Amino acid sequence: MQVLKYLHSYLAYVVLLILLIAVANAFIGWLGKKEFKFEKDLRVSLFALILSHIQLVVGLILYFVSANGLNAITNVGIGNLSSAARLLALEHPTINIIALALITIGWSRHKKKTSDEAKFKSIAIFYGLGLVLILSRIPWSQWL
Repeated sequence: MQVLKYLHSYLAYVVLLILLIAVANAFIGWLGKKEFKFEKDLRVSLFALILSHIQLVVGLILYFVSANGLNAITNVGIGNLSSAARLLALEHPTINIIALALITIGWSRHKKKTSDEAKFKSIAIFYGLGLVLILSRIPWSQWL
């Protein structure tokens, strides 16, 4: 279980970096009215999507086997959790699942768009919202 915790913590740095790159790239492409290129723009966005989903899977596994996840809720109850425990057991997973749903929606919507501007806009908005949500629920004080 300790390996999963370290994997989840260190992979988070990579995910945040690639999400930041994807969001910045999408905003630059959208506002700069650039051409959406397969070699760069699509791959950066897809890589961010894939790594985010891998991080989610690792996090969900950790949630179900860790004492700080579902076990904390079932053993103590939601009302009796400290704010730090509530962040780990409830807020962090819930908000991050919502964030990943937004990122996935952004990816799906961009594929249906025909103009380069609309592709960039979809990724910029949905990946950006997902990134903001993720950043809002990171347990900074407990992060490795």
